[in-house]
Amino acid sequence: MRSVLPLPIPRSLVELHRFDLSAPYTPASNFITWDVVSSPSGDTYALSRLRRYVQNAGSESDPPTSSFGYVILTRYSPEGTVAAIAVSASEHPRGALPTAANGLLQTLCILPGGTLTTNANPDRTALISPHLTDVLATYTEPARRPFEEVVPGDPFACSIDVTPSGRLLCVTAEYGTNRYGASQANIVGLADGSLTPDNKPTIRAIASLDPEPAHQSTDDLRPHVQFEGAPVGLANRPRPALTELLTSPSGHRYLDWGEAGLGRPAVLADDLFVVPVFERLTRRATRGRSFEFLLLDDHGAVRGKLAGLDQWRHSPYPGQHFTVVADPHRGHIFHLNNFGLFAWTRDGVLRCALDTTTKTFKPLTNFALKSFSPAGELVFVHNKQHLVLRMPTPEDLHDLPGAVENALRTYTRDRTALKKQWGPVNWHWPAPDVRVYHL
Repeated sequence: MRSVLPLPIPRSLVELHRFDLSAPYTPASNFITWDVVSSPSGDTYALSRLRRYVQNAGSESDPPTSSFGYVILTRYSPEGTVAAIAVSASEHPRGALPTAANGLLQTLCILPGGTLTTNANPDRTALISPHLTDVLATYTEPARRPFEEVVPGDPFACSIDVTPSGRLLCVTAEYGTNRYGASQANIVGLADGSLTPDNKPTIRAIASLDPEPAHQSTDDLRPHVQFEGAPVGLANRPRPALTELLTSPSGHRYLDWGEAGLGRPAVLADDLFVVPVFERLTRRATRGRSFEFLLLDDHGAVRGKLAGLDQWRHSPYPGQHFTVVADPHRGHIFHLNNFGLFAWTRDGVLRCALDTTTKTFKPLTNFALKSFSPAGELVFVHNKQHLVLRMPTPEDLHDLPGAVENALRTYTRDRTALKKQWGPVNWHWPAPDVRVYHL
């Protein structure tokens, strides 16, 4: 089984749009990978985006001169070979996708039974067949804008994860959080039913971030997201909110969490989750701003937090690395940012911290942590070389340094082999003859 996987770009898209793979990236022209997940059967899926924005672009009927945006789904076999690619085109790089979820950030989830979901804000979810051949269903929500008539939708969640027993840990958005005229992630909830094309289960809200979103009306009530038997919205949501619980021992709020953000929760057990909370993002490289990784049970009670991180020396803000992943079977928790790879036990005790300012572990700063696989692997993406690294984790966290060193050596060796096989251009990997499905 390969430990390093290429993130491919279909040759047909490169040729259709005459996309210059050798050109340097700009904010308007780039290839990024949002998420990578693995199934219990060993298949791995990657969710990426290829886009180009051309000012004064030509007509859409002239692809070589036009703007474009594609979401690219890649499936790898358990052995690590590219088994299938699916693409979904948007009308504009910032437009809504017609068949797959769209948004600023997108996530993947594999449901019990193998169905793949893509999820994005505001609560847009697409169900896709395991072989990437079909979109089975979409649950969408039109973007809500101030002073415009509300267009009703059929939303579900902006992120989903599955607990060991098959419950769905969901994050849903609300309009007016932080007094913004937009929808943002605000509710953590659990769904015990199956999500299928014919069934959208009720999500039981267990925690909120902003306790009093502004400018809501009855149009903002979500019947499928409930708290105490009624739809979440207006004044009905779990209280106290997470921001109201972030206090000093004296009882006074030591930070201004009034414009906080909610990260994607990680499943630690059926009844225990890690929930990232961070201050409002201002500048991409802002260090010293406050953050917490809270341990939350399935009734919304805070059971502790991940200890041992300094808000300056271990800041996740440079590069916006707020991802936390967990191993439910061993009770381990992991986080990677520009300053270290950190590992905790189930009760939030820091057991291992690998300093990425040292020569040995500095290569980790080129990676982003994406998920934890059922096979016991940390799954990373190299941000510039567009490769996935699957790293087996040891039973004892004290053995993590050696496992990381070995994984980095494996990465260098396997990357060299892939370069000979694929012939990448500027670390772009034009896909060989693989079936491409258009969703």
